[in-house]
Amino acid sequence: MPHDHSHAHGQSHGHHHHIDPEAGDMRVGLAVAVNVLLTVAQIVGGLLSGSVALIADAIHNLSDAASLAIAFFARKIARRPTDAQMTFGYKRVELVAALINLTTLIVIGLYLAYEGIMRFFEPPEVAGWLVIIVAGVALVVDAITALLTWRMAKDSANIRAAFLHNVADALGSVAVIIVGILIVAFDWHLADPIATLGIAGYIIWMGLAELKGVARILMLGAPPGLDAEEVVSAMEEVQGVENIHHVHLWQISEDVTSLEAHVVVTDENWPDASGVKAAVKSTLHERFGIGHVTLDMEGADCPCEGAQRIGGAR
Repeated sequence: MPHDHSHAHGQSHGHHHHIDPEAGDMRVGLAVAVNVLLTVAQIVGGLLSGSVALIADAIHNLSDAASLAIAFFARKIARRPTDAQMTFGYKRVELVAALINLTTLIVIGLYLAYEGIMRFFEPPEVAGWLVIIVAGVALVVDAITALLTWRMAKDSANIRAAFLHNVADALGSVAVIIVGILIVAFDWHLADPIATLGIAGYIIWMGLAELKGVARILMLGAPPGLDAEEVVSAMEEVQGVENIHHVHLWQISEDVTSLEAHVVVTDENWPDASGVKAAVKSTLHERFGIGHVTLDMEGADCPCEGAQRIGGAR
């Protein structure tokens, strides 16, 4: 059966090609380069000035560059054509990359939470102005990276995961600037652990929320917003359909939804089983935006014994 990629699942259909792949690669590549350059500059500055804050910030930016690099290579691999090893194609590598980046993001969030709690007991000496300047430079780079990837992040879990690393870093920079000002102006050292815990909580919450969607696709879950029962009922309303069973509904990638099912055709419509099949496919495409459909047509006299309606053996 022909695999028509234009029949992507309804929710994301028609809005996931804003930026052509090469221009997208250019943007992500540029974001990696900007972060690597900043990392090198901060390490050199840190070594020359003896500032641990600068070197710590350099490591933050290196993690940004790494997450963007993972996203960049995943994008490249995802566009490879289908082959004998990967009969579904390579699109899912973007979800694997997102899984890696979101997991590391949550780990960073947990580490920040630990840091925040420890700072309540032992507030570190914060050299206000130096920290403000360092964070200001980092924030500019974070803003450039965010602008480069923002539009793409809306349509890709892969880019979104790398973008969230960047957002986490930008939030850190903003908090450091505010904390630095509070410490310089009011000598309020508790601002540091409070801000750290706030950001840690936000990062963990964002990471877990995004991870849920990625895990759902990797676990072959039905697309959010599509009720399998409703889809099956719509198929059973097609004239000539006795019943539907062994239904599997899943997403191959974020924008490609697939369905397979056994369709029992009534006796009087069995001579036109191909017409019934075409009608079922048409209903699935028009009502639900499902374009990848595999149907096993069965006569009413020989349906599967004790078949499950949704799922079950093939």
